[in-house]
Amino acid sequence: MSDGGNRQLLVVLLLALLLGFPIISLRLLGTHTTSFSPVNRTPTVNKCRSLKLPAGPPPTFHERSESDRFVPGTPPTLIRNATIWTGAYNRTEVIYGDILLDKGMIINIGRIQPILLQTYGAELVVFDARRRWVTPGIVDLHSHMGNSPSPDLSGSADVNSFKGIAQPWLRSVDGINTHDDSYQLSVAGGLTAALILPGSANAIGGQAYIIKLRKTAERSTSSMILEPPYQMNSSSSDLSSPPRWRHIKRTTWLTFLLVGENPSRVYNGTRMDTMWAFRQAYNEATKLKQKQDEFCAKLEAGQSEILDGQGEFPDDLRWEALVDVLRGRVKVNTHCYEAVDLDAFVRLSNEFKFPVAAFHHAHETYLVPDVLKRAYGGPPVSAIFSGFSRYKRESYHFSEFAAKILTENGLTVVMKSDHSAINSRYLLHEAQQAYYHGLPENVAFASVTSNPADAMGMGHRIGYVKQGMCHFAEYTSNYPDLAIWDSHPLALGATPVQVYIDGIAQLENPAVAKKPDELQRAPKIPNYDEEARKAVEYDGLPPLSPTESSSDLVIFTNVKQVFIKSSMRVVRDFFVHDEDALGELIASKGKPICWGSHGTCSFIVGSRTSKPTIVDLQGGSVSPALSYYGSPLGLQHITLEPSTTDGEIFDPLSSDVPSILGNGALIRAADGLQYGSRDALMAYRSGVTTAITAPEHGQCFFGLGTYFSTGASHKLELGALPQEITALHTAVTYNAASSVSIQIAVLRRLFLSASEDTSPLGTAIKKVATVGGQMPLVVEVGNADAIATLIMLKREIEAVYGNTVRLTIAGAAESHLLAKELRDANVGVIVGPVHPFPHSWDIRRILPGPPLSKDSVISKLLDHNITVGISPVGLSRFVPPGNWNAQNLRLYAAWTALDSDGRINKEQALSMASVNLEKLLGASAQAENTDFVATVGGDLLDPTSQVVAILSQRSERVDIF
Repeated sequence: MSDGGNRQLLVVLLLALLLGFPIISLRLLGTHTTSFSPVNRTPTVNKCRSLKLPAGPPPTFHERSESDRFVPGTPPTLIRNATIWTGAYNRTEVIYGDILLDKGMIINIGRIQPILLQTYGAELVVFDARRRWVTPGIVDLHSHMGNSPSPDLSGSADVNSFKGIAQPWLRSVDGINTHDDSYQLSVAGGLTAALILPGSANAIGGQAYIIKLRKTAERSTSSMILEPPYQMNSSSSDLSSPPRWRHIKRTTWLTFLLVGENPSRVYNGTRMDTMWAFRQAYNEATKLKQKQDEFCAKLEAGQSEILDGQGEFPDDLRWEALVDVLRGRVKVNTHCYEAVDLDAFVRLSNEFKFPVAAFHHAHETYLVPDVLKRAYGGPPVSAIFSGFSRYKRESYHFSEFAAKILTENGLTVVMKSDHSAINSRYLLHEAQQAYYHGLPENVAFASVTSNPADAMGMGHRIGYVKQGMCHFAEYTSNYPDLAIWDSHPLALGATPVQVYIDGIAQLENPAVAKKPDELQRAPKIPNYDEEARKAVEYDGLPPLSPTESSSDLVIFTNVKQVFIKSSMRVVRDFFVHDEDALGELIASKGKPICWGSHGTCSFIVGSRTSKPTIVDLQGGSVSPALSYYGSPLGLQHITLEPSTTDGEIFDPLSSDVPSILGNGALIRAADGLQYGSRDALMAYRSGVTTAITAPEHGQCFFGLGTYFSTGASHKLELGALPQEITALHTAVTYNAASSVSIQIAVLRRLFLSASEDTSPLGTAIKKVATVGGQMPLVVEVGNADAIATLIMLKREIEAVYGNTVRLTIAGAAESHLLAKELRDANVGVIVGPVHPFPHSWDIRRILPGPPLSKDSVISKLLDHNITVGISPVGLSRFVPPGNWNAQNLRLYAAWTALDSDGRINKEQALSMASVNLEKLLGASAQAENTDFVATVGGDLLDPTSQVVAILSQRSERVDIF
């Protein structure tokens, strides 16, 4: 090229730079002489340049002085006297001081100079935290909030598409409903951000989006999205900035149920078909990526046909998201449970060379940590539950020690909700339970804050408490999403007293319950190393069957307190204040025969020739065992596996009853009992030694409940079936095959003609209506209008027969609206779950409890002297029955007391989970039939205590764990 030509080219290049056109290749100064047209080439050049940019915030992100989510008019806020968990230094840093919020950012933390505060003047809002714990807002890595809104109404759910198996072009943002009651409820639990995933019916369900739960002035879905990918509003990226993280959901497992599940809902295939669908999709994306790379290589090389605009950048809206996956710019979230699926997806990630952000549900990741470590780009996060398990085959090998085991193998754990499978308002409770099973304190905190934030690629915005420019930029997070807790966040029942999203307070006049001072510290948990070791050794299925004491006489030493049943309630009969003068209890053949201060029962020991078994409770307690009700425990081993369950009974209002059953057939749950299920044995080892179960049903049903031992090995074992028949059960259900008015009409006809009916059903109804309340009638119903109708029907039946009808309402989400009427009608109530949720329209009027209301459903009913029982599960038709939750009954009983602001004591809480429940369900609760539970390190309602023995008078044995 001549000197004149070089000068002309330099002039063109200088003009291009002055006009803002980027120059891609200095090779233009060399051998290529093709004419250069910056105006025509700039978008394509920038497109190719952007392909090489890694996803994430721009380098200048932390230099800004105002958040992009700042709402003008939001006052600056000073949170004073706080105990701040920042998430820094391996999640261990705790600072005592203040937090200054302004412009939608955290301005300063720690000791804030008065001169800085003076600049704000009178507009500064001051919140005195009173040394309470302040953490980042809770972050949910797996939610369907908005896509599956509550209450569930026709046309409101946009979770799954049934148009194909692999659809990466679908976007959850297009279905996020802004009218979801979950938003406010979850904020009341400290939740501030959630990744909204498409459902699991497809191998590739589509793209996911992160939302903030704050209600915006715009009231749109778009205004809720946190750091929206540029593709959300355009088919192309903002080429001037690094791409923002995108998210995608895929499902890599398949069940073979007759009812269909996950990918089998969309197509009739196998795991092999699912993986082939993945490989096909990624192969298409790989071919498109190669075309793009070849195109850009030619552009960079200055080939004339590209530079002259004769070729277009190759793209395809169907596969562009997967191309971004291959470029490492998408956080891949994969729903899979078992080792076979985990291994298959890890192979896929290495075959197509893309990183995986998280395995969701991931029930068996703890069994195969080395498989995760082989994933391309590093091991994925394991997003797991603390206890939700055994509802299908894939979840059968679950272990409550999974989080501990994964952490000890150097892997990252996230606790998630899968809202509304678990109400995300209580996502923190998932972290608490993981902590109670050995997950270290700092990791438990991080599992619902910084770990999910980092897994989303949003650690620069959420999940930490740090000011804008700080001493360790890799953890900088200057979004003021904060939760202030009434107790240590890992203490059972920890509840926000205020929540901030984008620096805006979310709770108006929050109701704050006073908590004991000891709850301001992290609970001390036992050592679970041996239990974790056995979980791995036995592939998650360690032996659970109880071992009977070899001696007829068992001595429990160092007993702090003893609770007993007295006059149909639980009372504390023995208590020692002095830790140096603990007492003792002696049991013979499962019956407590003596208890008191040390030495009180020595005369009994001296009179025996055989050597007693001695159990040191280390300041623990002995109390009546608990009883469970609320799901078909004892009628199934794996909820969604037909071969493991008794099955559903015929609904006489929606299906033809086989004639062989005869008229007035009545199903007895006792006939379908299955002993030895893992859920029942786990409950037994957690102090729930009996359960009352009704026949498994769909919607409206009739059947007789039964009362059985959760620890027995078969029905004929001593004490295995203390009461074969308990109560008559039915339901009044909205959205059933028959209307509520028809269901009530059937009940009215059956009861008012009971004297003429000699069928088994008629005989049972006589026991309810005409024999002075010999048998209770238990009606599962949540809606207040239906409950009111049942009260009226009760009065009508009583007027006809002149007898009292023992009516128990179970479920009872809206029962607080009729507390006075229920009391006047002498109707008992079983609240299940103890924290109601508006899954459906008929139970939308819940009383949410603190911090949204001072009263809960339970406290409101107790204030009216109503007999109340509790259940950890509800009657929702939207999630599988919670047999797995039976083992957590003691936690829910304790939680109920903690929510009550001192109105419910331990004795009342124990009663609601035992004698009250038994009374309301018609189970025998005589003292001679009582089981007792011995715990180490605390009482039964202490979540960190361990059950070490069951004393069973019915079985005449003591089981030692």
